[in-house]
Amino acid sequence: METQLDPMKDDLPLMANTSYMLVKHYILDLDVDFKSKVIEGVIVLFFETGSRYRKTSSTGKDDCQSQFDETCKMRASEPCHIPVTNVSACSFKTEYNDFAVCGKGEEDTSDKNGNYSNEEQASGISSSKDCCDIENHGNKDFLLVLDCCDLSVLKVEEVDVAAVSGIEKFTRSAKLTDVSKELENLRNQIIHELVTLPADRWKEQLYYFTRCSQAPGCGELLFTTGTWSLEIKKSGIQTPTDFPHAIRIWYKTKPEGRSVTWTTDQSGRPCVYTMGSPINNRALFPCQEPPVALSTWQASVRTAAGFVVLMSGENSAEPVQLQEGILSWYYYVTMPMPASTFTIAVGCWQEVKKQSFTAAIQTNTEFSLPSSQASFRWHEEICGHVEYPCRFQNPAARLQAVIPYRVFAPWCLMEHCKERLLHLIPQCLSAAYTTLGTHPFSRLDVLIVPSNFSSLGMASPHIIFLSQSVLPGGSHLCGTRLCHEIAHAWFGLAIGARDWTEEWISEGFATFLEDIFWARAQQQLSHHEVKGQQELKALLRWRRLRDEVQNSEEELQVLRPKKESTGELSESGASVVKHGLKAEKIFMQVHYLKGYFLLRSLARTIGEASYLASLRKFVHKFHGQLVLSQVLFLGLFL
Repeated sequence: METQLDPMKDDLPLMANTSYMLVKHYILDLDVDFKSKVIEGVIVLFFETGSRYRKTSSTGKDDCQSQFDETCKMRASEPCHIPVTNVSACSFKTEYNDFAVCGKGEEDTSDKNGNYSNEEQASGISSSKDCCDIENHGNKDFLLVLDCCDLSVLKVEEVDVAAVSGIEKFTRSAKLTDVSKELENLRNQIIHELVTLPADRWKEQLYYFTRCSQAPGCGELLFTTGTWSLEIKKSGIQTPTDFPHAIRIWYKTKPEGRSVTWTTDQSGRPCVYTMGSPINNRALFPCQEPPVALSTWQASVRTAAGFVVLMSGENSAEPVQLQEGILSWYYYVTMPMPASTFTIAVGCWQEVKKQSFTAAIQTNTEFSLPSSQASFRWHEEICGHVEYPCRFQNPAARLQAVIPYRVFAPWCLMEHCKERLLHLIPQCLSAAYTTLGTHPFSRLDVLIVPSNFSSLGMASPHIIFLSQSVLPGGSHLCGTRLCHEIAHAWFGLAIGARDWTEEWISEGFATFLEDIFWARAQQQLSHHEVKGQQELKALLRWRRLRDEVQNSEEELQVLRPKKESTGELSESGASVVKHGLKAEKIFMQVHYLKGYFLLRSLARTIGEASYLASLRKFVHKFHGQLVLSQVLFLGLFL
């Protein structure tokens, strides 16, 4: 039995049972409505069986192909619910009226076994129980648990991926395990073949993910929602292996949801964006929050004309007009990342165009190979992560000192951005490349977010949020903050902490590297001036750290609050982020500063040049992976 989690405590529960089933890909199809302050639509999740339940089969390849031919004949007699012909081009608002959502004060319509249908929604579930439920005959049905909060879930169904035209190409190498469950096994094996396609077939993979997401439903699934979770089951299915590996969820956010903030920009126009909530993205879409749930995604977002949708996607999306006054924006990601890194910002943003001298800087610095990288070319081809189209294996990407970038801001701040921000980006990107090598991400958007943003900056894949507060501070404040967020591309994103309580791995490295990057970006300064600048910042940081240590709870100052249990998970994969919901923790800098001084001490001990060389090697060895402190130090110095 799982440990009972109290949502009123300071720890953030991660409820998803990732040891049993692991999300590999999300497809989101959403409408943004500023009048109701709601984002609504559909999400399709594609799973693999988790590490604790994987099993092999001796069934031959030919059996699966013949089974596909046979099950095609069976489909006419199997009910399919609400066929979806084009997820990327249709709005699902009309479906919502068909399903009533029960609130706390409404009649409990569950049956005597506690099961809920798609027409019901329970509340008050705060733990993942035993990942199973007891049925009439004493057998346990498997229970899929997703992280979910502040969402109205309207319907959950299995997706009939076997109905997709041309999908039979993914059945030839599949192996069925139970001839009595031909169609169910066939669907799951198709998903397995699809999610394990080699990296050089990523375009084909995204195409078939999209096709599968548009397939008809083949049966509604039972679900309940709790304070922190969405629990889903299929009657009679007792193992993760047999549970549907492609499910579709209709849902909508709530105006008070804590993953996004609805506000106005500095020009007074409405906007909504993910602001780095302590609960991450579980109030934006049902997901698996634990860092180990690395996944790719695609998203289509529709909004009124005049709004610009920015996301943490690999492509620079161009809007497509679906009908008069409605635009659709499409983004995708092929590098598996935690769901918490998904970022969206919708507003009347204006692009700040590059000036001629900025374009010249980018052209001159775009492709180069710093001499400092020559010593480790021998292992650039070696990657230890799961397979994906990796830039570290792309010869052109390895020579790209400045990746393509754009700057967006409210209309009233465009001139400030032109004067104080735009010209700094190529300098900072080039300095980061000179220090650490290959940029992990192929492009960068920088957005000046609304004034209610509580931080100076936030980095996500392919996009950085900056506070308007950095603009009046001149080149130094703007440049150092930009360098800090750029550093997160390597430490925090490409290399993440396996346990979120070890946030110092991300913030300590970013704080240390911002000084290195900014020193190299300021080419006009002498070595003596740079060192003086760094020593002054170290003194100011020391005073800030001293004040925090003297005026905050001791347990919030520990870099590894879970100590020897850091990185440990329950049997199901559920865990907690210790102090994750502690209100005062949001404003503390202790993890930034302790991490910074630890790394600064190491650099002084072994010499800065040797230390940075070790960092470069570590990045090339561990990019695309999650690490703990002990792995980090072994990787750096062994």
